[in-house]
Amino acid sequence: MTNQTVAQIKAKLANINDLQDPFVQLMESDSRKGVQQAVKSFKRQLTLNQEKFEAFERRFQYEHELWQRGESLVAGIDEVGRGPLAGPVVTAAVILDDGFDLVSVTDSKQLSSTEREKLYLKIIKEAVEVNICVKDNDVIDKYNIYQATRIAMAQTVQELHHRPSHLIVDAVPIDCDIPQITLIKGDQKSISVAAASIVAKEYRDHLMQDYDLVYPGYDFAHNMGYGTAKHIAGLKKYGVTPIHRQSFTPVMNFK
Repeated sequence: MTNQTVAQIKAKLANINDLQDPFVQLMESDSRKGVQQAVKSFKRQLTLNQEKFEAFERRFQYEHELWQRGESLVAGIDEVGRGPLAGPVVTAAVILDDGFDLVSVTDSKQLSSTEREKLYLKIIKEAVEVNICVKDNDVIDKYNIYQATRIAMAQTVQELHHRPSHLIVDAVPIDCDIPQITLIKGDQKSISVAAASIVAKEYRDHLMQDYDLVYPGYDFAHNMGYGTAKHIAGLKKYGVTPIHRQSFTPVMNFK
């Protein structure tokens, strides 16, 4: 048994990344209950970290394959806001390099708002380039939501300073001459697309929170423009705002 305290042992285990480390093996023979609990917790956390890293690597497979073919500038593109009754559709394009190591990046819908915000700031800092495009409700009403999304996605790519050699796109094909891989649920299969989904979601959420200050009574800060009970109640009480999609049901019923 070592003469180190349980707290000291926990602190040392926190800096170890190998189950075969001699210190871990030594602690396994320590009979103190607190030490055994610490070792068990350490092993569980290390296993979870390894699984998370392996999942991260799997979600990076498309990018790695393209990079190995010499295509160094690969952009992931995603959108958010196709379903709401109010506010814009937002698209994002993100170019990463092989040094990108934010293991927690995944489908934005699987992350808490706190996790998304932290990752958003890190993605902006670590990405080769990020670009965002916003198409408001007027464009959506003019062209329909699908076409407005396609227009936004194409513009997001066109306005990148680095011209990508290949695109990875979530579901909606982009009208451009750059080769692309279109993936269903791409934000769960590609790190670049997942990063784009986080950027687009965070940007739009903050925009809707600002709109909540301009148009109170619809609960935009919480529903982000989706048709929740509070949102519908706001429409019944206050009517349609300038950011509502006039062509969407049930908005057209409150004009």
